[in-house]
Amino acid sequence: MRTHEPRPGERAKLASLAAKGLTSTRSARRAALRGTGSLALACTTIQAATKVLDKRRPLRHPPSGVASSHRTAGAAAFATAATLETPRLGAALIPVTAGIALSRLRAGAHTPGRVLVDVAFGVGIAVATCRWWPLHRDEPADSARPKLPVPALPAGEGLVVVVNSDAGGEVPAEVELRTLLPKADLRLCEAGEDLHTVLRQAAAQVQARGGALGVVGGDGTVNAAAVLAADNRLPLAVFPGGTLNHFAADLGLPTLKEAADAVEAGHGGTVDLGRITGDGTCAYFLNTFSIGVYPELVRAREARETSLGTWPALAIGLLRVLAEGAPINVTLDGQPRRLWLLFAGNSRYDPPGFAPSYRPTLDDGLLDLRIVDGKRPFARTRLVAAFLTGTLARSRVYQETTAIRLRIDGVGRTGDYTRDGEVSPACDTLVLDKRVRALTIYLPASQ
Repeated sequence: MRTHEPRPGERAKLASLAAKGLTSTRSARRAALRGTGSLALACTTIQAATKVLDKRRPLRHPPSGVASSHRTAGAAAFATAATLETPRLGAALIPVTAGIALSRLRAGAHTPGRVLVDVAFGVGIAVATCRWWPLHRDEPADSARPKLPVPALPAGEGLVVVVNSDAGGEVPAEVELRTLLPKADLRLCEAGEDLHTVLRQAAAQVQARGGALGVVGGDGTVNAAAVLAADNRLPLAVFPGGTLNHFAADLGLPTLKEAADAVEAGHGGTVDLGRITGDGTCAYFLNTFSIGVYPELVRAREARETSLGTWPALAIGLLRVLAEGAPINVTLDGQPRRLWLLFAGNSRYDPPGFAPSYRPTLDDGLLDLRIVDGKRPFARTRLVAAFLTGTLARSRVYQETTAIRLRIDGVGRTGDYTRDGEVSPACDTLVLDKRVRALTIYLPASQ
Protein backbone atom coordinates (compact mmCIF):
# COMPACT_ATOMS: atom_id res chain seq x y z
CA MET A 1 0.00 0.00 0.00
CA ARG A 2 1.52 3.32 -1.08
CA THR A 3 1.64 6.21 1.34
CA HIS A 4 0.52 9.49 -0.16
CA GLU A 5 3.42 11.94 -0.43
CA PRO A 6 2.55 15.63 -0.94
CA ARG A 7 3.74 17.08 -4.24
CA PRO A 8 6.14 20.05 -4.15
CA GLY A 9 3.31 22.49 -4.81
CA GLU A 10 1.34 21.07 -1.91
CA ARG A 11 4.35 21.36 0.39
CA ALA A 12 4.84 24.97 -0.63
CA LYS A 13 1.19 25.68 0.08
CA LEU A 14 1.45 24.05 3.50
CA ALA A 15 4.55 26.13 4.29
CA SER A 16 2.76 29.29 3.18
CA LEU A 17 -0.26 28.54 5.34
CA ALA A 18 1.98 27.81 8.30
CA ALA A 19 3.77 31.12 7.85
CA LYS A 20 0.50 33.06 7.62
CA GLY A 21 -0.71 31.39 10.80
CA LEU A 22 2.29 32.75 12.69
CA THR A 23 1.96 36.43 11.78
CA SER A 24 -0.26 37.75 14.56
CA THR A 25 2.61 39.66 16.22
CA ARG A 26 5.99 41.05 15.19
CA SER A 27 7.83 38.20 16.93
CA ALA A 28 5.54 35.64 15.31
CA ARG A 29 6.15 37.22 11.91
CA ARG A 30 9.91 36.92 12.43
CA ALA A 31 9.38 33.31 13.51
CA ALA A 32 7.46 32.62 10.30
CA LEU A 33 10.14 34.21 8.11
CA ARG A 34 13.02 32.44 9.85
CA GLY A 35 11.08 29.17 9.77
CA THR A 36 10.25 29.27 6.07
CA GLY A 37 13.79 30.40 5.22
CA SER A 38 15.30 27.54 7.22
CA LEU A 39 12.89 25.06 5.65
CA ALA A 40 13.84 26.20 2.15
CA LEU A 41 17.56 26.10 2.96
CA ALA A 42 17.37 22.59 4.44
CA CYS A 43 15.40 21.18 1.50
CA THR A 44 17.58 22.89 -1.11
CA THR A 45 20.78 21.66 0.54
CA ILE A 46 19.60 18.05 0.64
CA GLN A 47 18.38 18.15 -2.95
CA ALA A 48 21.65 19.71 -4.18
CA ALA A 49 23.74 17.16 -2.28
CA THR A 50 21.63 14.33 -3.69
CA LYS A 51 22.16 15.48 -7.27
CA VAL A 52 25.93 15.57 -6.74
CA LEU A 53 25.95 12.09 -5.22
CA ASP A 54 23.68 10.70 -7.93
CA LYS A 55 26.27 11.64 -10.55
CA ARG A 56 28.93 9.65 -8.72
CA ARG A 57 27.09 6.37 -8.20
CA PRO A 58 24.08 4.51 -9.60
CA LEU A 59 20.73 5.15 -7.92
CA ARG A 60 19.92 2.14 -5.74
CA HIS A 61 17.00 3.50 -3.79
CA PRO A 62 13.73 5.00 -4.95
CA PRO A 63 13.59 8.81 -5.05
CA SER A 64 10.92 8.81 -2.35
CA GLY A 65 13.71 8.32 0.20
CA VAL A 66 15.24 11.64 -0.76
CA ALA A 67 11.84 13.31 -0.65
CA SER A 68 11.30 11.88 2.83
CA SER A 69 14.67 13.21 3.97
CA HIS A 70 14.03 16.76 2.96
CA ARG A 71 10.50 16.68 4.37
CA THR A 72 11.78 15.53 7.76
CA ALA A 73 14.74 17.91 7.76
CA GLY A 74 12.60 20.79 6.49
CA ALA A 75 9.98 20.27 9.20
CA ALA A 76 12.68 20.14 11.88
CA ALA A 77 14.31 23.29 10.49
CA PHE A 78 11.00 25.17 10.42
CA ALA A 79 10.02 24.18 13.97
CA THR A 80 13.46 24.92 15.42
CA ALA A 81 13.81 28.28 13.68
CA ALA A 82 10.34 29.42 14.72
CA THR A 83 10.96 28.29 18.30
CA LEU A 84 14.25 30.22 18.44
CA GLU A 85 12.35 33.43 17.65
CA THR A 86 9.25 32.69 19.75
CA PRO A 87 9.72 29.84 22.25
CA ARG A 88 6.00 29.55 23.01
CA LEU A 89 5.44 28.32 19.45
CA GLY A 90 7.53 25.23 20.16
CA ALA A 91 4.69 23.62 22.08
CA ALA A 92 2.62 23.61 18.88
CA LEU A 93 5.31 23.01 16.26
CA ILE A 94 7.53 20.36 17.83
CA PRO A 95 4.71 17.75 18.05
CA VAL A 96 3.95 18.38 14.37
CA THR A 97 7.60 17.76 13.49
CA ALA A 98 7.62 14.59 15.57
CA GLY A 99 4.52 13.40 13.73
CA ILE A 100 6.20 13.92 10.35
CA ALA A 101 9.29 12.00 11.49
CA LEU A 102 7.19 9.12 12.82
CA SER A 103 5.22 8.97 9.58
CA ARG A 104 8.50 8.33 7.73
CA LEU A 105 9.14 5.36 10.01
CA ARG A 106 5.63 3.96 9.64
CA ALA A 107 5.86 4.26 5.86
CA GLY A 108 9.13 2.32 5.91
CA ALA A 109 10.94 5.12 4.09
CA HIS A 110 13.85 5.27 6.57
CA THR A 111 15.39 3.61 9.59
CA PRO A 112 15.20 5.33 12.99
CA GLY A 113 18.86 6.31 12.70
CA ARG A 114 18.32 8.00 9.33
CA VAL A 115 15.32 9.93 10.64
CA LEU A 116 17.38 11.18 13.59
CA VAL A 117 20.11 12.32 11.20
CA ASP A 118 17.55 14.23 9.10
CA VAL A 119 16.09 15.89 12.21
CA ALA A 120 19.57 16.84 13.45
CA PHE A 121 20.41 18.29 10.03
CA GLY A 122 17.26 20.44 10.07
CA VAL A 123 17.96 21.65 13.60
CA GLY A 124 21.53 22.51 12.60
CA ILE A 125 20.37 24.53 9.60
CA ALA A 126 17.97 26.53 11.79
CA VAL A 127 20.65 27.26 14.38
CA ALA A 128 23.11 28.24 11.62
CA THR A 129 20.76 31.00 10.42
CA CYS A 130 21.50 32.87 13.66
CA ARG A 131 25.01 33.54 12.33
CA TRP A 132 23.65 35.66 9.46
CA TRP A 133 20.31 36.62 10.97
CA PRO A 134 20.76 37.29 14.73
CA LEU A 135 17.82 36.78 17.04
CA HIS A 136 15.76 39.84 17.91
CA ARG A 137 14.64 40.75 21.40
CA ASP A 138 11.17 42.19 22.00
CA GLU A 139 11.79 43.91 25.33
CA PRO A 140 11.56 47.73 25.37
CA ALA A 141 14.81 49.68 25.46
CA ASP A 142 15.93 51.05 28.81
CA SER A 143 15.64 54.76 29.57
CA ALA A 144 16.43 57.21 32.36
CA ARG A 145 13.96 58.45 34.94
CA PRO A 146 11.76 61.30 33.66
CA LYS A 147 12.99 64.86 34.21
CA LEU A 148 9.47 66.26 33.87
CA PRO A 149 6.14 65.19 35.38
CA VAL A 150 4.46 62.50 33.29
CA PRO A 151 0.80 62.88 34.23
CA ALA A 152 -1.64 60.00 34.18
CA LEU A 153 -4.45 61.03 31.81
CA PRO A 154 -7.50 58.76 32.23
CA ALA A 155 -9.40 58.44 28.95
CA GLY A 156 -6.83 60.86 27.49
CA GLU A 157 -8.15 63.94 29.29
CA GLY A 158 -5.53 66.69 28.90
CA LEU A 159 -3.81 65.00 25.96
CA VAL A 160 -3.58 66.94 22.68
CA VAL A 161 -2.76 64.56 19.81
CA VAL A 162 -1.70 65.54 16.30
CA VAL A 163 -2.72 62.78 13.88
CA ASN A 164 -1.04 62.42 10.51
CA SER A 165 -3.89 61.94 8.02
CA ASP A 166 -2.09 58.95 6.46
CA ALA A 167 -1.65 57.15 9.79
CA GLY A 168 -3.33 53.87 10.57
CA GLY A 169 -3.97 50.52 8.95
CA GLU A 170 -7.32 48.96 8.14
CA VAL A 171 -8.91 51.15 10.82
CA PRO A 172 -7.84 54.84 10.64
CA ALA A 173 -5.78 55.84 13.65
CA GLU A 174 -8.13 58.71 14.46
CA VAL A 175 -11.10 56.34 14.73
CA GLU A 176 -9.22 53.87 16.93
CA LEU A 177 -7.89 56.60 19.22
CA ARG A 178 -11.35 58.08 19.76
CA THR A 179 -12.36 54.69 21.12
CA LEU A 180 -9.24 54.19 23.24
CA LEU A 181 -8.98 57.77 24.59
CA PRO A 182 -12.41 59.42 24.20
CA LYS A 183 -11.45 62.58 26.14
CA ALA A 184 -8.28 63.34 24.16
CA ASP A 185 -8.19 66.37 21.86
CA LEU A 186 -7.40 64.92 18.41
CA ARG A 187 -6.17 67.25 15.67
CA LEU A 188 -5.98 65.80 12.19
CA CYS A 189 -3.20 67.12 9.97
CA GLU A 190 -4.70 66.85 6.50
CA ALA A 191 -2.73 66.46 3.30
CA GLY A 192 -1.40 69.86 2.28
CA GLU A 193 -1.37 71.25 5.83
CA ASP A 194 1.96 72.19 7.40
CA LEU A 195 2.73 69.59 10.08
CA HIS A 196 5.00 71.88 12.07
CA THR A 197 2.30 74.56 12.29
CA VAL A 198 -0.27 72.06 13.60
CA LEU A 199 2.26 70.73 16.12
CA ARG A 200 3.14 74.22 17.37
CA GLN A 201 -0.54 75.03 17.91
CA ALA A 202 -1.03 71.79 19.84
CA ALA A 203 2.08 72.42 21.96
CA ALA A 204 0.90 75.94 22.78
CA GLN A 205 -2.39 74.56 24.11
CA VAL A 206 -0.59 72.01 26.29
CA GLN A 207 1.67 74.74 27.70
CA ALA A 208 -1.35 76.90 28.50
CA ARG A 209 -3.58 74.21 30.04
CA GLY A 210 -1.21 71.45 31.15
CA GLY A 211 -1.30 67.81 30.13
CA ALA A 212 0.80 66.23 27.39
CA LEU A 213 1.49 66.37 23.67
CA GLY A 214 0.77 63.33 21.52
CA VAL A 215 1.58 62.40 17.94
CA VAL A 216 0.38 59.69 15.57
CA GLY A 217 2.55 58.90 12.58
CA GLY A 218 5.77 57.36 11.34
CA ASP A 219 9.31 58.15 12.39
CA GLY A 220 9.49 61.38 10.38
CA THR A 221 6.32 62.76 11.97
CA VAL A 222 7.41 61.66 15.44
CA ASN A 223 10.79 63.33 14.90
CA ALA A 224 9.13 66.73 14.37
CA ALA A 225 6.97 66.32 17.48
CA ALA A 226 9.88 65.11 19.61
CA VAL A 227 12.02 68.17 18.88
CA LEU A 228 9.11 70.48 19.69
CA ALA A 229 8.33 68.60 22.92
CA ALA A 230 11.97 68.69 24.04
CA ASP A 231 12.35 72.41 23.28
CA ASN A 232 9.16 73.25 25.19
CA ARG A 233 9.74 70.77 28.04
CA LEU A 234 6.56 68.81 27.36
CA PRO A 235 6.01 65.07 27.89
CA LEU A 236 5.38 63.31 24.58
CA ALA A 237 3.10 60.35 23.86
CA VAL A 238 4.10 58.44 20.71
CA PHE A 239 1.39 56.50 18.87
CA PRO A 240 2.70 54.33 16.01
CA GLY A 241 0.91 55.14 12.78
CA GLY A 242 3.41 55.11 9.93
CA THR A 243 4.81 52.61 7.50
CA LEU A 244 7.82 52.20 9.75
CA ASN A 245 7.65 52.80 13.49
CA HIS A 246 11.18 52.05 14.67
CA PHE A 247 11.20 54.55 17.53
CA ALA A 248 7.82 53.43 18.89
CA ALA A 249 8.97 49.81 18.69
CA ASP A 250 12.10 50.55 20.73
CA LEU A 251 9.93 52.32 23.30
CA GLY A 252 7.88 49.13 23.61
CA LEU A 253 4.77 50.74 22.08
CA PRO A 254 4.11 48.79 18.85
CA THR A 255 0.34 49.41 18.90
CA LEU A 256 -2.05 52.30 19.57
CA LYS A 257 -3.58 50.30 22.43
CA GLU A 258 -0.27 49.93 24.27
CA ALA A 259 0.52 53.63 23.82
CA ALA A 260 -2.94 54.57 25.13
CA ASP A 261 -2.42 52.34 28.18
CA ALA A 262 0.88 54.13 28.90
CA VAL A 263 -0.86 57.53 28.77
CA GLU A 264 -3.56 56.43 31.20
CA ALA A 265 -0.99 54.88 33.56
CA GLY A 266 1.26 57.97 33.56
CA HIS A 267 4.50 56.02 33.30
CA GLY A 268 7.45 57.58 31.49
CA GLY A 269 11.18 58.07 31.08
CA THR A 270 13.80 60.25 29.41
CA VAL A 271 15.68 59.51 26.18
CA ASP A 272 18.46 61.08 24.09
CA LEU A 273 18.12 63.03 20.86
CA GLY A 274 20.76 62.77 18.14
CA ARG A 275 21.79 66.21 16.86
CA ILE A 276 23.18 67.39 13.49
CA THR A 277 24.63 70.91 13.27
CA GLY A 278 26.26 72.71 10.37
CA ASP A 279 26.23 76.03 8.52
CA GLY A 280 24.15 77.63 11.27
CA THR A 281 21.40 75.00 11.08
CA CYS A 282 20.38 72.27 13.48
CA ALA A 283 18.43 69.07 12.90
CA TYR A 284 17.74 66.00 15.03
CA PHE A 285 17.38 62.26 14.65
CA LEU A 286 15.59 59.83 16.93
CA ASN A 287 16.96 56.73 15.24
CA THR A 288 19.64 57.02 12.57
CA PHE A 289 21.80 59.29 10.41
CA SER A 290 23.62 58.08 7.30
CA ILE A 291 25.62 59.10 4.23
CA GLY A 292 26.96 57.11 1.28
CA VAL A 293 25.11 54.07 -0.06
CA TYR A 294 23.45 53.26 3.28
CA PRO A 295 20.13 54.99 2.43
CA GLU A 296 19.92 52.96 -0.81
CA LEU A 297 20.79 49.80 1.14
CA VAL A 298 17.96 50.44 3.59
CA ARG A 299 15.46 51.05 0.79
CA ALA A 300 16.57 47.91 -1.04
CA ARG A 301 16.27 45.85 2.14
CA GLU A 302 12.86 47.19 3.15
CA ALA A 303 11.46 46.58 -0.35
CA ARG A 304 12.13 42.84 0.04
CA GLU A 305 12.13 42.02 3.75
CA THR A 306 8.36 41.49 4.03
CA SER A 307 8.57 38.52 1.68
CA LEU A 308 12.16 37.34 2.27
CA GLY A 309 13.04 38.34 5.81
CA THR A 310 15.54 40.97 6.94
CA TRP A 311 18.83 39.20 6.32
CA PRO A 312 18.11 37.58 2.93
CA ALA A 313 16.72 40.93 1.75
CA LEU A 314 19.82 42.66 3.11
CA ALA A 315 22.14 40.31 1.21
CA ILE A 316 20.37 41.06 -2.08
CA GLY A 317 20.29 44.78 -1.36
CA LEU A 318 24.00 44.82 -0.46
CA LEU A 319 24.97 43.21 -3.76
CA ARG A 320 22.83 45.67 -5.71
CA VAL A 321 23.99 48.91 -4.07
CA LEU A 322 27.66 47.92 -4.15
CA ALA A 323 27.37 47.10 -7.85
CA GLU A 324 25.65 50.38 -8.71
CA GLY A 325 27.05 52.82 -6.12
CA ALA A 326 30.43 54.48 -5.60
CA PRO A 327 32.50 55.41 -2.52
CA ILE A 328 32.52 58.99 -1.20
CA ASN A 329 35.47 61.09 -0.01
CA VAL A 330 35.03 62.82 3.36
CA THR A 331 37.10 63.80 6.39
CA LEU A 332 36.18 62.31 9.78
CA ASP A 333 37.55 64.22 12.78
CA GLY A 334 40.44 65.47 10.62
CA GLN A 335 41.22 62.10 8.98
CA PRO A 336 40.63 61.82 5.19
CA ARG A 337 38.53 58.75 4.44
CA ARG A 338 37.09 57.06 1.37
CA LEU A 339 33.85 55.38 2.45
CA TRP A 340 31.10 53.28 1.02
CA LEU A 341 28.83 54.28 3.87
CA LEU A 342 28.66 55.83 7.31
CA PHE A 343 25.85 55.03 9.73
CA ALA A 344 25.31 56.80 13.06
CA GLY A 345 22.72 55.56 15.52
CA ASN A 346 21.13 57.52 18.36
CA SER A 347 22.43 55.19 21.12
CA ARG A 348 24.01 51.80 20.53
CA TYR A 349 22.16 49.39 18.25
CA ASP A 350 22.03 45.59 18.08
CA PRO A 351 22.84 43.37 16.29
CA PRO A 352 26.25 44.26 14.83
CA GLY A 353 26.51 44.61 11.06
CA PHE A 354 24.36 46.18 8.36
CA ALA A 355 20.90 45.63 9.83
CA PRO A 356 20.80 47.42 13.19
CA SER A 357 17.35 46.55 14.47
CA TYR A 358 16.87 47.57 18.10
CA ARG A 359 18.53 49.39 20.99
CA PRO A 360 19.13 48.03 24.49
CA THR A 361 18.99 51.57 25.87
CA LEU A 362 17.90 55.00 24.64
CA ASP A 363 19.90 57.16 27.07
CA ASP A 364 23.53 56.03 26.87
CA GLY A 365 24.81 59.37 25.49
CA LEU A 366 26.59 57.59 22.61
CA LEU A 367 26.56 57.60 18.83
CA ASP A 368 26.74 54.11 17.30
CA LEU A 369 29.09 54.45 14.30
CA ARG A 370 29.34 51.86 11.51
CA ILE A 371 31.66 52.54 8.59
CA VAL A 372 32.63 50.62 5.44
CA ASP A 373 36.05 51.60 4.09
CA GLY A 374 36.19 52.09 0.33
CA LYS A 375 39.96 52.60 0.07
CA ARG A 376 41.27 49.09 0.75
CA PRO A 377 41.95 46.78 -2.21
CA PHE A 378 38.97 44.70 -3.33
CA ALA A 379 36.85 46.36 -0.63
CA ARG A 380 33.56 45.38 -2.29
CA THR A 381 34.51 41.74 -2.71
CA ARG A 382 35.90 41.47 0.83
CA LEU A 383 32.82 43.13 2.28
CA VAL A 384 30.38 40.78 0.53
CA ALA A 385 32.48 37.73 1.46
CA ALA A 386 32.62 38.81 5.12
CA PHE A 387 28.87 39.39 5.22
CA LEU A 388 28.02 36.02 3.63
CA THR A 389 30.40 34.10 5.89
CA GLY A 390 29.32 35.86 9.07
CA THR A 391 32.82 37.30 9.69
CA LEU A 392 31.95 40.97 9.24
CA ALA A 393 33.13 41.89 12.74
CA ARG A 394 36.68 40.73 11.83
CA SER A 395 36.78 42.32 8.37
CA ARG A 396 39.26 45.17 7.88
CA VAL A 397 36.90 46.98 5.52
CA TYR A 398 34.24 47.30 8.25
CA GLN A 399 34.55 49.44 11.37
CA GLU A 400 32.15 49.63 14.29
CA THR A 401 32.66 51.95 17.25
CA THR A 402 30.94 54.48 19.51
CA ALA A 403 31.55 58.20 20.02
CA ILE A 404 30.00 61.19 21.75
CA ARG A 405 30.81 63.54 18.86
CA LEU A 406 31.82 63.26 15.20
CA ARG A 407 32.82 65.98 12.73
CA ILE A 408 32.35 65.22 9.03
CA ASP A 409 33.92 67.54 6.43
CA GLY A 410 33.29 67.34 2.70
CA VAL A 411 29.72 66.09 3.09
CA GLY A 412 28.44 68.71 0.66
CA ARG A 413 30.13 66.84 -2.20
CA THR A 414 27.99 63.78 -1.46
CA GLY A 415 24.79 65.78 -1.96
CA ASP A 416 22.46 64.52 0.78
CA TYR A 417 22.25 62.76 4.10
CA THR A 418 19.42 60.73 5.61
CA ARG A 419 17.96 61.04 9.10
CA ASP A 420 15.10 58.88 10.35
CA GLY A 421 14.36 57.89 6.77
CA GLU A 422 14.06 61.48 5.52
CA VAL A 423 16.54 62.82 2.95
CA SER A 424 18.03 66.28 3.66
CA PRO A 425 20.53 68.42 1.71
CA ALA A 426 24.00 68.44 3.26
CA CYS A 427 26.28 71.42 3.83
CA ASP A 428 30.04 70.94 3.62
CA THR A 429 30.61 70.37 7.36
CA LEU A 430 28.35 68.50 9.75
CA VAL A 431 28.85 67.81 13.44
CA LEU A 432 27.01 64.92 15.09
CA ASP A 433 26.47 64.82 18.84
CA LYS A 434 23.70 64.23 21.40
CA ARG A 435 21.21 66.14 23.50
CA VAL A 436 21.47 63.68 26.35
CA ARG A 437 18.20 62.78 28.11
CA ALA A 438 16.47 65.72 26.46
CA LEU A 439 13.07 64.16 25.73
CA THR A 440 10.54 63.00 28.33
CA ILE A 441 8.28 60.36 26.91
CA TYR A 442 5.47 57.98 27.87
CA LEU A 443 6.57 54.35 28.24
CA PRO A 444 4.84 51.03 28.93
CA ALA A 445 3.76 50.71 32.54
CA SER A 446 5.51 47.33 32.75
CA GLN A 447 8.94 48.79 31.89
